[in-house]
Amino acid sequence: MGQTAVVATSDRGLDLNSLDFEAPGWLRALLSGAVDPGDGLRPYTPEEADLLRRAFEFSYCLHQGQKRKSGDPYIAHPVAVAGLLRDLGGDAVTVAAGFLHDVVEDTEVTLEALESEFGAEVRLLVEGVTKLSKFNFSSKTEQQAENFRRMFVAMAKDIRVIVVKLADRLHNMRTLQYLAPSKQRQIAAETMEIFAPLANRLGIWHFKWELEDLAFKYLDYEAYRQIQELVNAKRTEREAELQAFIEKLRQHLIEAGIEHFEISGRPKHLYGIYRKMQQQRKEFHEIYDLSAVRVIVQTNSECYRALAVVHNCFRPIPGRFKDYIGLPKPNRYQSLHTAVIGPQGLPVEVQLRTEEMHRVAEYGIAAHWKYKEAGSIAVKPDEERFTWLRQLLEWQNDLKDDKEYLETIRENLFESEVYVFTPKGDLLALPQGSCPVDFAYRIHSEVGDHCAGARVNNKIVPLDTRLRNGDIVQIITQKNAHPSLDWINFVATSSARNRIRQWFKRSNREQNLLRGRHLLERELGKTGLDALLKSERMQKVAEKLNYASVDDLLAGLGYGETTPTLVINRLQEGAKPEPPPLSSGITQTLLPRSAAPTSRSKTQSPILGVEGLKHQLAKCCNPLPGDPILGVVTRFKGITIHHQDCPRVAQFSGERLVPVRWNQEQLQHNAQIYPVELRLEVIDRVGVLRDILSRLSDQSINVRNAKVQTFANRTALIDLCIDVRDKKQLTQIQSQLRQLSDVIVLRSRHQNGSR
Repeated sequence: MGQTAVVATSDRGLDLNSLDFEAPGWLRALLSGAVDPGDGLRPYTPEEADLLRRAFEFSYCLHQGQKRKSGDPYIAHPVAVAGLLRDLGGDAVTVAAGFLHDVVEDTEVTLEALESEFGAEVRLLVEGVTKLSKFNFSSKTEQQAENFRRMFVAMAKDIRVIVVKLADRLHNMRTLQYLAPSKQRQIAAETMEIFAPLANRLGIWHFKWELEDLAFKYLDYEAYRQIQELVNAKRTEREAELQAFIEKLRQHLIEAGIEHFEISGRPKHLYGIYRKMQQQRKEFHEIYDLSAVRVIVQTNSECYRALAVVHNCFRPIPGRFKDYIGLPKPNRYQSLHTAVIGPQGLPVEVQLRTEEMHRVAEYGIAAHWKYKEAGSIAVKPDEERFTWLRQLLEWQNDLKDDKEYLETIRENLFESEVYVFTPKGDLLALPQGSCPVDFAYRIHSEVGDHCAGARVNNKIVPLDTRLRNGDIVQIITQKNAHPSLDWINFVATSSARNRIRQWFKRSNREQNLLRGRHLLERELGKTGLDALLKSERMQKVAEKLNYASVDDLLAGLGYGETTPTLVINRLQEGAKPEPPPLSSGITQTLLPRSAAPTSRSKTQSPILGVEGLKHQLAKCCNPLPGDPILGVVTRFKGITIHHQDCPRVAQFSGERLVPVRWNQEQLQHNAQIYPVELRLEVIDRVGVLRDILSRLSDQSINVRNAKVQTFANRTALIDLCIDVRDKKQLTQIQSQLRQLSDVIVLRSRHQNGSR
């Protein structure tokens, strides 16, 4: 049905000619009685069209007289939000919620009245968006964590809540210039940190790109303007080169028998260019995918046939091919990505996908709304594409500590991921740097608690092995196996770390109590400790550290959840200016630690368990703080500290093995450095060593020496010796270096004596 002529009034008596804002054509057509607004999207049923007319008129009347900061009538904002949702293919309920999303917050209308007029489904969406509008994600930790918890609960009830909120945020960002500069920066920062990543997680790419570019403009206008000028300066030249590339590719695709396809060029969004320049330490002209070509074909097999044509016509750039069809992203994005050298030497990114893949790529969660005939499209969180949301809902029950919950959100919502498989072929996404223990706890807490070993790609590996894309991971479990406190030092996810601690809480409480008491005795001495532990002051310290009782605090000390230093600091904070009487027996506990009568010599070593004994780190495996370690008694060199998985440890009997662990307190107060050797296989080009050293310099990493060996196939080996504090810092450095597009392989020599 085509668009009908616009009449003077709607069927409910609203004079369309007297509207105090410029209504878009689709809305005017709808208000004039049409069920097909004539914009190419799915026509509405008469009932749906009636719902939308009533929702608009309800909102229009309630917002009458209200103005935006720009001076425009306020109704222009909900109409724009409804339009964005319609463009996404939203159903009538979703678009109606766009019209009504501000009426409860900005007028006297109640949710009950809204439900009476428009139904429970519309009320649910408006109520969810209204609650989200009150959240302040830049507030203190406790409030921020609670806001996140509520947001994910609202999303789980109906994912359309966050989609309406994203449309609301996008239109507000488009009109942000009318606010004060401080407010602009606050909203832009919140958009960049929270809402753009959410749009990415939901796969709504054009929302993500525009949100990022708009936020970038207000957060760093100078950088935004410079990138914009660089893009514009080369636009005409690049468009001509891109058109030549497209025509050549089009001809070869036809010759290969691929007849039905669409091919187009697209510009890279500004923030994407800026972020790549920052991450890879490259100049503007060194970014490979400033120009991109998208090829849309009919079937999956044609994607791979078209890829062969691309690689046959143009020279591919090594290390730039990614198969997201065989290995989709968690938000269900699928496409083939490759980068090639065009006819004039122009690097071009090529994306190949089917029409269905393209809909998902553009609209994400909203893709299945398009072409859907009718009915509710509420999405349940148990669908495959929302496993990440279900996990966040589970973790908010497990993770009571607000900082740990926020850390988990950052890991699973905003950080880059590694994709691995179960033995049955199921795909799991884990944060970069995850190991088999993280994988085990992602499967189930029982699998993690009874993990005894792991196979990666059918090979037994240490439990702290970092997983890579495409790894097939199998966890070996045993009934009698249980977690080790050392696992806390190398797991990458907060959820795994928390569940390890929970196991020690449940299983070894008496032992943890004794260990915690022993740790305090070592710091404070035995004299007066019993009285201190029973005192009101100690109970207050426990409460400050989020423990219900002093026993819970001691157990927390025992399994490593808190430290003696933190407890002593809290005791000193609560101390009175005058020392208590000597008869109390606890005067020494309130003295500065350097003045305490207990000897500190035992805890000066970075290794606990070798106090007063000659010891050294093994050169065969070079263990770092954070690695699980074991001491070996030698004949002439005292105790040698090895990585637990060092092959040489297996040569010694149990009598010569000494249980040891890193002294975290001493390491924190007296940071030491440890040499680590890195070998990088890279694409050989001018400046590649400079870029690598620059990245290390930015991280304040000292480079002891560097050697370069080049080969005829345009690759090179770079051997570096760098100084690091611990394994965590090494992992961060390796992650940074792997982001450089020229790096093909990166290995370190600090474990098992091998690269």
